Amino acid sequence: MSQQLISRSPDLGRLRADGYDIEVQSGFLMVRAVPYLDAGKGIVFGTLVKALTLSGDVADYQGDHTIFLAGPTPHDADGSPLQRVINATAQQEPLPGVVVDHVLSNKPTAGYVDYYELITTYVAVLSKHARTVDETVTAQTFPAVRPDTEEGSPFLYVDTASSRVGITAINAKVEGHRVAIIGLGGTGAYLLDMVAKSPVAELHLYDGDRLMQHNAFRYPGAIPLEVVTAKPMKVDYFAQQYSTFRLGVIPHPVPVDENNVDELTAMDFVFLAIDDNASRAVIAKGLEAADVAFIDVGMGLYLAEGGIGGQVRITSSLPGHRDHLWDDRKRLPTSVGADDLYGQNVQIVDMNALNAALAVNRWKRYVGIYADLEGEHFSIYASDGNDITNEDQ
Repeated sequence: MSQQLISRSPDLGRLRADGYDIEVQSGFLMVRAVPYLDAGKGIVFGTLVKALTLSGDVADYQGDHTIFLAGPTPHDADGSPLQRVINATAQQEPLPGVVVDHVLSNKPTAGYVDYYELITTYVAVLSKHARTVDETVTAQTFPAVRPDTEEGSPFLYVDTASSRVGITAINAKVEGHRVAIIGLGGTGAYLLDMVAKSPVAELHLYDGDRLMQHNAFRYPGAIPLEVVTAKPMKVDYFAQQYSTFRLGVIPHPVPVDENNVDELTAMDFVFLAIDDNASRAVIAKGLEAADVAFIDVGMGLYLAEGGIGGQVRITSSLPGHRDHLWDDRKRLPTSVGADDLYGQNVQIVDMNALNAALAVNRWKRYVGIYADLEGEHFSIYASDGNDITNEDQ
């Protein structure tokens, strides 16, 4: 409940976004690692403890300006106790296992508007004296934050990037979703990297190939030499890599064909990033029969006049809008020899990343994370003119 309360309370969320080490326990806000001076003018770190007033599951400041401090008596730069803010000194245990030493009282004329203003004011009053000894000392330590176990978050630590800019509720639109990525070449690997940062519950990876040396030059991050030498299955490598960041990345070290395409019918969304047209046709038909939304990506780059030209393609097939794949437009290359532009297999890492980014953008517009003004189902990016063409709205 601590992390949920913090994320749902704008003032507490702002404290976290600004890097303060905060936690909520049994209705008390604790702010750790607050620097100040002790009697010997040495820097110590105390904990501010504040009883919260709540309205449901949101912090609601109601004007009590006092706060507890756990730690030695605070002093100023001259070595004198901060009597101006020390209201009382006596050990108390406001909640089990939390012992405080002082009650502080500092009330501006206009009072405080919320817990953010209250906490930052007390931190400033205490830490300004510590900075006379070390001007770099700060309470804004940006600690790693683990989610509450009952929250069911797929991440091993809290997504403070979303809370920092106020988009946690928007990103939550994909919570609980199951997403599959078919093919872990350069574009598929970037699809994984981008989708893994969203709170989907499960990410299923399908690819029957091993990681080879050339893959390392089109993948996110840096692949160690020992990994390239070992040639692990692509899906196993990525599942292990992302297990340090999140839960729910599930490897399937096989290609998708008519024998296992039914496994995809349990997915909320599927990304296709393969270059086998026959397999693409089987997968697309299976997904459409189950009314599963999917996006297919493709790339056609070629050498021309000493440079590289070509296009990247994003084709979406969504419930209620699928005819463009099979009618005269033939937006999906599914036959052997079709769409030669996408079969030449010149691939560059930045184009892989762009192809993935455009596909993930389309997915996020489909689920309502981004606004969607075009509603297109087929896009082509041409590298030579830096143009994007949207069709099939």
